[in-house]
Amino acid sequence: MPPLRLTRRGKVVLIGIPLVLVAALLLFLAGFLTAPAKAADNTSDLALTPTVSVTVQSGQSLWAIAGTVAPERDTRDVVADIVQLNNLNSGVVVPGQQLFVPAS
Repeated sequence: MPPLRLTRRGKVVLIGIPLVLVAALLLFLAGFLTAPAKAADNTSDLALTPTVSVTVQSGQSLWAIAGTVAPERDTRDVVADIVQLNNLNSGVVVPGQQLFVPAS
């Protein structure tokens, strides 16, 4: 029998595909192991944040809205809550925009 000779395509199949599969497995495991912990074991342990809906008026900012809805709390904390509740990328709001704000 003649010795086995691999072409370039054969080497890719024999070596490349298993390497890609191992790399994908490592990425999956890295994502799994670095995932954030879950908040609770069941839904009865979760606490919901009571919210109200507010429509942004002309000239209002998140800072002004936060000061209005919860004057007894630190305005920075309320702004952070509003950003998180509404999944905002920036602190810019536009008139007519509906926002969920924490109820005081």
